[in-house]
Amino acid sequence: MNLKPSSKKSALTEKDGITQPGSFSKSSLEKIVESRKVQPTSKELFEGILAGNITSLSRSITLVESTNPAHLAKANEIINACLPHANKSIRIGITGVPGVGKSTFIEAFGSYLTSVGKKVAVLTVDPSSTISHGSILGDKTRMEELVKDKNAYIRPSASGETLGGVARKTRETIILCEAGGFDTIIIETVGVGQSETAVHSMVDFFLLLKISGAGDELQGIKRGIMEMADAIVINKADGDNVNKAKLAKTEFNRALHLFPAKSSGWTPIVSTCSSITKEGIDEVWQTITDYFQLVKANHYFEEKRKEQNQYWMMETINDQLKSNFYNHPEIIKLLEENKKAVATNRKSPFTAALDLISAYFK
Repeated sequence: MNLKPSSKKSALTEKDGITQPGSFSKSSLEKIVESRKVQPTSKELFEGILAGNITSLSRSITLVESTNPAHLAKANEIINACLPHANKSIRIGITGVPGVGKSTFIEAFGSYLTSVGKKVAVLTVDPSSTISHGSILGDKTRMEELVKDKNAYIRPSASGETLGGVARKTRETIILCEAGGFDTIIIETVGVGQSETAVHSMVDFFLLLKISGAGDELQGIKRGIMEMADAIVINKADGDNVNKAKLAKTEFNRALHLFPAKSSGWTPIVSTCSSITKEGIDEVWQTITDYFQLVKANHYFEEKRKEQNQYWMMETINDQLKSNFYNHPEIIKLLEENKKAVATNRKSPFTAALDLISAYFK
């Protein structure tokens, strides 16, 4: 038997691993921790936003979303500084029931927009649990390609409990994104409750996303949402669904003729698309472009923006009054007493409410 070692090289080889960095010294770690504790000023954040710094934009939005009074004051400084640099974008609201493919559509649509030279900010709202108040915030994982696009910015936010999740904070985030150079703002609603109404009050164009083959195409669609829509897009128009999507398009066109004419002078368009094959995505953008040419020519665009600004001023007053009421020390004490009185039928809910309001204004 030949026991000499073989001269042939083995197919199994071991490559050198990644060289591990040397351990940080205690002083280096302390410096890193200290540097993270230093918060940039509102002026530094504002200048960062104007320079297109995404970190500055994200940190500023976090301040806007915070309930800390100190953060709110800082956020207001940044917003006021950004206002002269805002209001130069196209704001598009996109809604549809869960499962209609909003995230997939927005990724395909957003990618198309960046390919034609647009800078796109996508503001999404994830439904918060009414039990745990937690939120998954999974939009960045659902939009894998768009999140890597240098001309796109995706910001998921927990909906909370106000207006189906879209209120003042989203409105102010729009201003920051516009100041940061984003010329197309897309707002995705949670698709439930009154979030559609809130989004409609802060966008220029409202798009309703639908799918075919889910039973009666008009079933479950609120008249109010149909009236708000500037366009209806039948998504997932691919494979076996192509003919169903065409049929759905016909049905929606017939339904839209029953609604009164829009004050904008625009006639809503129904189209089909596939977020997978990208078929019809360019037509959706053409529809939006045609809409803006019309409303800017007849001055509806400017008037609607003015009305929206006034609306959000009133909404902010309402929110602030409500917040002040429930956080008033005397009201906190009286509220518990009145809750018990109402629960035991010693006082009517209406009397209790009036007593609390009277106590607040005293």
